[in-house]
Amino acid sequence: MSTTYIYILGESEASLWGLSGRERLLRTVASLKQTHLIDNPADIPGDAPALLLRADHLYDARVITALINLQEDIVLYQGDMAVAIRTIGKNIPTLLRALSSANMQAFSFMKEYALKDLQLGIQQNLKKKDPPYILPISAANREALEWELFAGSYKGVTDLVTKWLWPIPAFWATHLCVRWKITPNQVTLFSLLLAIFAGVAFWYGYYASGLVMGWLMTFLDTVDGKLARVTLSSSRLGDVLDHGLDIIHPPLWYVAWGVGLTTTAFPLANLELWVWLIFVGYIGGRICEGLFEFWLAPFVMFMWQRIDSFNRLITARRNPNLILMTASWLADRPDIGFLMVVGWHGLSTLFLAWRVLVAWQVRRLEGPLTSWMEAIDPIRDRQQLAVKVFTRVPLAEKNGSAITHS
Repeated sequence: MSTTYIYILGESEASLWGLSGRERLLRTVASLKQTHLIDNPADIPGDAPALLLRADHLYDARVITALINLQEDIVLYQGDMAVAIRTIGKNIPTLLRALSSANMQAFSFMKEYALKDLQLGIQQNLKKKDPPYILPISAANREALEWELFAGSYKGVTDLVTKWLWPIPAFWATHLCVRWKITPNQVTLFSLLLAIFAGVAFWYGYYASGLVMGWLMTFLDTVDGKLARVTLSSSRLGDVLDHGLDIIHPPLWYVAWGVGLTTTAFPLANLELWVWLIFVGYIGGRICEGLFEFWLAPFVMFMWQRIDSFNRLITARRNPNLILMTASWLADRPDIGFLMVVGWHGLSTLFLAWRVLVAWQVRRLEGPLTSWMEAIDPIRDRQQLAVKVFTRVPLAEKNGSAITHS
């Protein structure tokens, strides 16, 4: 694949999450392979693929990738405005002059595209399917666009706490981080400290303080990822720290909680057995997920069928288990909370194992598996419960949206 030269035209009148339209495009393009940013369009080789983007618009990164992969001259329109041009280098100076003089006749040799013509699929990394967007940036719609970027950074299929409890407070916490120039990695490191202190508190039976630190840790675990995505400041170190912490600390919390019961009026007999069951259930669930993704399908198992997506809301991951632990502490029976976590791990892992067996059978009899999201349209199929729960209506599609081209 040849290198695509990218030229960014103009600037935005407002910043989103601390980044101007040009800065956002520069960071987006820098993360893409086989691209080269250019300051002077005259420097683009005449026969090289070239992409012209407007800095006064907010681009879905999937759109830019799709435009780079095209093999023809096209002009992408939003309404009656040309928002992106994909051509070869020798045509760029002429097209730039045509844009400045509003001479749209110069584009007559190019194929006209709209966003729907790009036919983008589901976002595997965020476990969702959202329509692509290109939106004009202005001071008037800055807040709406920041909400759009924030909402778009959320996974579609996740647990019920992350999905419904954290979004609004996380939005404002992310704003504070941008204002105070706190980086995603700093948030992750603070989360790591809270995870350690919460575990120590559980170990010694200080359940109240441990739960406070635990819930704050889970909240910041949401904030660091959203901060990284809306500011386009993800790093390999941050990714390793975040995902490594997510995998390692939950079973250690549960074990610490069990050990802490020895300081209460409800110590458990055969604690070692219960601890082994915790690890068997936790590791077994992770193995089921890995078998599905690396053996049966090119996507996570929670995106296969609707039942799997609903199961992700409550499956035995940290946040649903933390609800059980908190409820048991409020009832002054932390021992029951521990046993409920053990039991929920067992039930969840059995369910996941059953889903792996079903998927293997379907794949053997019917061929490759596909996600239920592949067959739906988030707008057209809005009346379906799963579509309402696991997809969202993008800002550009909402009735009465203030996002318009000036």
